[in-house]
Amino acid sequence: MNKLYSLFTAIILIITMTSCVNEDSFDNSPKGNFEQLWKIIDEHYCFLDYKNKEYGLDWDAIHTTYKNRITSTMTSKELFDVLSDMVNELHDGHVNLVSKDRTSQYRIWYDAYPRNFNDSIQSNYLGKDYLYSSGLKYCILDDNIGYIYCGSFEYTFGNSALDEILTYLSACNGLIMDVRNNGGGNLTSAEALASRFTNKKILTGYMQYKTGKGHHDFSSPKAVYTDTPTDRVRWQKPVAVLTNRRSYSATNDFVNRMSQFDNVTIIGDKTGGGSGLPFTSEISNGWSIRFSACPMFDPSMNQIEFGIDPDIKVDITSDDYNRGIDTVIERARALLIIKANQ
Repeated sequence: MNKLYSLFTAIILIITMTSCVNEDSFDNSPKGNFEQLWKIIDEHYCFLDYKNKEYGLDWDAIHTTYKNRITSTMTSKELFDVLSDMVNELHDGHVNLVSKDRTSQYRIWYDAYPRNFNDSIQSNYLGKDYLYSSGLKYCILDDNIGYIYCGSFEYTFGNSALDEILTYLSACNGLIMDVRNNGGGNLTSAEALASRFTNKKILTGYMQYKTGKGHHDFSSPKAVYTDTPTDRVRWQKPVAVLTNRRSYSATNDFVNRMSQFDNVTIIGDKTGGGSGLPFTSEISNGWSIRFSACPMFDPSMNQIEFGIDPDIKVDITSDDYNRGIDTVIERARALLIIKANQ
């Protein structure tokens, strides 16, 4: 993410969120905390209309349903359980209620799907002599296909490190970029890595921000670009990006960016989604609520909150799993070999 985009996002979040989330006063009681949490989501969560269209979410009806579960004598544990159930109705892994000893988590976005990744099987491909730099594991497979595994975007990818990795792999006929089980991290890191696979500035999406408390109150879309770094090593050959349902948040953004490049093929399962930029607020009893505040879209203004479909859908088969073979990697290798010979 470029500096202007980062500054823009920071300013908007400061102005639109901190100035209004806590402007009303609520009693520190089960009812007061319930009403405050419901209202924070109602006024500031960015996907209420979208999720109403997708699966019929009715936030007003949610209020009625969960209000009936609130009692003045309920314990903190009981209140946490009810409020957790309520925010899980949003079907959003970015929405977490956090107390001093518990954190709510919506897990169905990956638990309900095949895992399609096994680090023990992956080690068969990496071998004992794989290289490691800036959080990236990489090696050259025996068919001269390069392999990079990015398990997190929490790392900062330095320009020198990326230059070194891509230079080492430069003799390869193609490259596998594996982001399965990458739960996200920093958007700036996702953009920095994606920028090494394009030779020109490319429109890769849009973002909006809330301008008011209504469900429809959003700014006009702001274009998001992926730009190539000057005088740095860039990958020119075919790329296969491997994904599964645990490819989430900043990884979802990375996959969206990569999917716009002509030399890239997305292989595996649909990503987990998580396109909303998260923000954290607090209710009266001190519990924090993290929620999606700014929606992001692909270049055609399609929502990517619920994930990005692969170009080639592949699951790890049970036979391959038992033999220590990664079906997804093998499909990517076969594709890249074909492309290298074209």
